[in-house]
Amino acid sequence: MIAETERLIIEKFTISDAPFFVELVNSPHWIKYIGDRNTKTIEAAENRISEGHLKSYEEHGFGFYKLLLKAEYNKPIGTCGLIKRDTLEEVDIGFAFLPEYEGKGFGFESSVEIMKLAKHKFNLKKLVAIANPDNKNSIKLLEKLGFTFEKEVKPFEDDKELLLFAKTL
Repeated sequence: MIAETERLIIEKFTISDAPFFVELVNSPHWIKYIGDRNTKTIEAAENRISEGHLKSYEEHGFGFYKLLLKAEYNKPIGTCGLIKRDTLEEVDIGFAFLPEYEGKGFGFESSVEIMKLAKHKFNLKKLVAIANPDNKNSIKLLEKLGFTFEKEVKPFEDDKELLLFAKTL
């Protein structure tokens, strides 16, 4: 366990989380706002977890974490965490949830805890967040968390313009 909130347990992903990961990255809002990363099989998910999450934990000490809902016997419901992208100067915070858990405050609750870790455990001074301009709910959440819009960026090969928000910790 990395951290705990009132309703959530925050844990590192493991290879055994591949079935949940396939479900999450193929949910409608993930596809619409984050993009289809062609992770349709357990094997593809295991590779993404291994090459992304586990590698990030090893290289940076942090990464994206699995969020478990205490009230539902620690069922995985989403992800929240930190990523150091080659295309961004600062560490990026991100979050995503299964559809039935969106809009219930889990994004705020988990992000507040992740920001505490960023500041106190990982000694980060500033975080950024990127959002699809159409994703009004994520933008609203970032603003509620104290992030402010800085600029438009194109951090990925698809050349899509995203909004970059930042917050000093």
